Amino acid sequence: MAKPCPICGKPAVDKFRPFCSARCADVDLNRWLTGSYVIPGDIGKDPDEDDTSAVPSHDPEDDNI
Repeated sequence: MAKPCPICGKPAVDKFRPFCSARCADVDLNRWLTGSYVIPGDIGKDPDEDDTSAVPSHDPEDDNI
């Protein structure tokens, strides 16, 4: 059994697979282009680089206030 159209749920058509029509394919494309769909991740961050700047350091002298 074929999967239904992810936009409207109607049966998919081979010409527009996985969608049922050009309209649903365009709706999906518009959602990607306008940012409705987002793939999570950090832009511009080197995955091998440790980011310790986000972790505040503890200064023991602050405890003596």
